Amino acid sequence: MSKRTLLTYFSSSSNTSGTPTPGTDGGINQPKRPRLEFQQSDIIGDPGNRKSIEDYPYEIRDEVKRAYALSGPTQPVNHTFPRKWQSGEWRSFQQTWFHEFDWLEYSISKDAAYCLYCFLFFNPGKSEKFGGSVFVKQGYVNWKKAKEAFARHSSCKTHANARLSCDDFMNQRTSVATKVNKYSKEEEKRYEIRLTSSLDVARFLIMQGDAFRGHDESSTSLNKGTFREFVDWYKDKVEVVKDAYDNGSKNCQMLSHHIQKDLTKACAEEVMEVVMDEIRGRKFSVLIDESRDVSIKEQMAMILRFVNDEGKVLERFVGIQHIERCTAIALKEALISMLCSHKLSISMLRGQGYDGASNMRGEFNGVQKLIRDENPYAFYVHCFAHQLQLVVVTVSTSTPAIADFFNYVPLIVNTVGASCIRKDALLARQHDLLLEKVENGEILTGRGLNQESSLARPGDTRWGSHLKTLLRILVMWEAIIDVLEIVKKDSIKPTCNGGAFGLIGKMESFDFVFIMHLMIELLSITDILSRALQRKDQDIVEAMHLIIGVKDSLQDMRDNGWEPLFKRVKIFCDKNEIEVPEMDKEVNARGTSARRRQKVTNMHFYQVEIFLAAIDSIMSEMNHRFGEVSSELLVCMASFNPRNSFSNFDVDKLVRLAEIYAEDFDIGDIALLPSQLRGFVGRVRRSQDFFGCTELPQVAEIMVKVGMDRSYPLVYRLIEMTLILPVATASVERVFSAMSIIKTDLRNKMGDEWLNDLMICYVEKEIFRSISNEKIIKRFEEMAKRRMLVPKKNIVISPNEG
Repeated sequence: MSKRTLLTYFSSSSNTSGTPTPGTDGGINQPKRPRLEFQQSDIIGDPGNRKSIEDYPYEIRDEVKRAYALSGPTQPVNHTFPRKWQSGEWRSFQQTWFHEFDWLEYSISKDAAYCLYCFLFFNPGKSEKFGGSVFVKQGYVNWKKAKEAFARHSSCKTHANARLSCDDFMNQRTSVATKVNKYSKEEEKRYEIRLTSSLDVARFLIMQGDAFRGHDESSTSLNKGTFREFVDWYKDKVEVVKDAYDNGSKNCQMLSHHIQKDLTKACAEEVMEVVMDEIRGRKFSVLIDESRDVSIKEQMAMILRFVNDEGKVLERFVGIQHIERCTAIALKEALISMLCSHKLSISMLRGQGYDGASNMRGEFNGVQKLIRDENPYAFYVHCFAHQLQLVVVTVSTSTPAIADFFNYVPLIVNTVGASCIRKDALLARQHDLLLEKVENGEILTGRGLNQESSLARPGDTRWGSHLKTLLRILVMWEAIIDVLEIVKKDSIKPTCNGGAFGLIGKMESFDFVFIMHLMIELLSITDILSRALQRKDQDIVEAMHLIIGVKDSLQDMRDNGWEPLFKRVKIFCDKNEIEVPEMDKEVNARGTSARRRQKVTNMHFYQVEIFLAAIDSIMSEMNHRFGEVSSELLVCMASFNPRNSFSNFDVDKLVRLAEIYAEDFDIGDIALLPSQLRGFVGRVRRSQDFFGCTELPQVAEIMVKVGMDRSYPLVYRLIEMTLILPVATASVERVFSAMSIIKTDLRNKMGDEWLNDLMICYVEKEIFRSISNEKIIKRFEEMAKRRMLVPKKNIVISPNEG
């Protein structure tokens, strides 16, 4: 058994002392043996790393066989099979053999071929020449005579018997138990209604991220949990459903927690089936991040980024996995394990996107380096959004005056919003001020204008929240001052009184107002880039263009932004009766002792020591953090920028880009690429379809739409390589936001597999909505041996029936 196999005890409490426990029947009950359960996550995709069926406990062997049979043979698509020197020639496993032999499996770790049916139902006591342990344990590796050996194995008796055994095992309708337990058509219809009703309820709860079970699910409970209560509501509304539950088989009600989990798993597997159909055979990138859940478990989430048949960039969530250690080796093994579980080869990986943690991006021992040791074309890009975050954090401490300003901002927010009374007073005062300004004609009314709002608390790790906080302080300035005055007057404790007194003085100082307006302008410039990086279809070329745009905006602000900023600050101060210092007056240098007699003008302090210092700091940090933009790979990709009719198009750089991706472009492709590039750029500049196109994803979609992906296949392949390179890990962070909705304090004992199934369906809602009940029910019945089966002719339940 693996470490993740659960040990579920029948008794509610364990007796470790060995003392007999009195039973309810008056006898003595010995401690009961734990029941073994097989987890779906225990499936090992690589046949070379599996343990034999005989190594599993007898009680769960059928579950193991069914899980592997449903998973199907491991056949890596478009994997780069290693070549070996055999019989005087270089030979390797051939992809075409998968189409000829449906039982054939390939192990990437062992570079060997295996048989799925023989692995599941091989009888070691009756082995034959071509049906023995070679296709079960050792693996077949002689590629010179492989096709002949596979053909002989297909026709041998041992393999044929194993295949028949697998077919009989999976066909529940022909099993002896099913034939003995014959049910009437009415009972089969009732069973289908119960199953469909339970599935409908499960789908609704999954979509909403709601809990299934309750604390007390007994028949006398007033709240049996959302799932059972919803089913009872369904029964009251639809007569045919009520009849199915009340008059149907009592030992097959489809309400137990095992049924709930199986239904959810069937939903998740159907969603993953759609995702794998989209990505199968395509190059892709991975986006990975780890975070703690509410039960203090480290969870690793993985998203795959690829381009689909329509030329659209997609990012699909493929699962979440609990990791016991956050070392680079453990994370790399978890990544490969998740890829293998979906029969994806690491050789198809073309990009890696992580945050800046040393175990992820480490140059020598990080995950990205370990992956690139196996696949040198899996290029790593440090998450742009994370780098931007580090830029803004650095700016907040660029000068002592700005650092002091950000120390006071949370104090103001906390003091004003420390209680419900203060918050209500703030809202009431802001409401009165807005009404007064509307009556005076100072502001306009309309939909979405001047809505009620409160102060937003700045976050420690999300500096975009600081922009929102500063904007709220700016808008609610008068109301905040009024509330602080109320706090100062009404405070019983002198400490609270003095705190409000000091905050009023700080806010009504020119320093505070000046830095507030400066930081609002700086954060507004970076916020545009931050929001753009959150898009799922953002490409690396557009991201580089946005970074250059931010740098240009900062340089323009440095050269021409002082006068407009000072003018706005002065108007604000005059309006709120705040004293503006004389700019030409010499004062002691801030932060130094008066005895040193270091004199500077106010203009020098505000313009040089704050304004220019802050802008220079952010520009320097931008150049440092985004230095990889100047790397050869990204410089070559920048030639695909479609703005201004592909004004940056450079054939030589794009040919060099193809040479970097040597695995995807051979010597012949490199020779043909220049002519295709020239033909492509000439056509797009003449075509009306590409006019006004400013982003590379649009170019890919138009190419597929008009058939240019077939006319210029090498160019389209190069664009695809550019698009799948990850930009930011925002999608992974959204997954963790979903995890906080699904796994809460009240659901903190949720198992990892249960959490993963719920997460897949919840995150990929669009796909989940499109899957029919019939597909889910079919998968549900194949997952385990069921007492009853849905009749072949399906019934559609109408909510208006009965």
